[in-house]
Amino acid sequence: MTHQQEHISHTKLIWKVFSILSVITIAEVYLGITKPAALHVTKFLGTSPLNIIFLILTLVKAYYITWFFMHMADEKKGLRRAVIWTAGFLIIYLAALLLIEGSYINNVLVPLTKWNY
Repeated sequence: MTHQQEHISHTKLIWKVFSILSVITIAEVYLGITKPAALHVTKFLGTSPLNIIFLILTLVKAYYITWFFMHMADEKKGLRRAVIWTAGFLIIYLAALLLIEGSYINNVLVPLTKWNY
């Protein structure tokens, strides 16, 4: 077989992933600009639902970037799991830590500042 016969074009896949990432980014920018009161003012799991939505959308974007543009889809199953699971647990741990500590610092500093909610 020649090199051209072995080559598989991923143009459709790249455009599909680009479209998905674009839609997610547009949604994040829209939510960041408008900050709907129902999502921004209320509290859920120690933070606003808007923050949780941003975390989830960011994780989805990170997954698509890692899976397709860093070619994790072509790697062996063990390596994929090692990279994805490790990164996933670290991201969840850091997000939880930031939300817990941020909530604590907010509770401590609110009486000392003038920018209360």
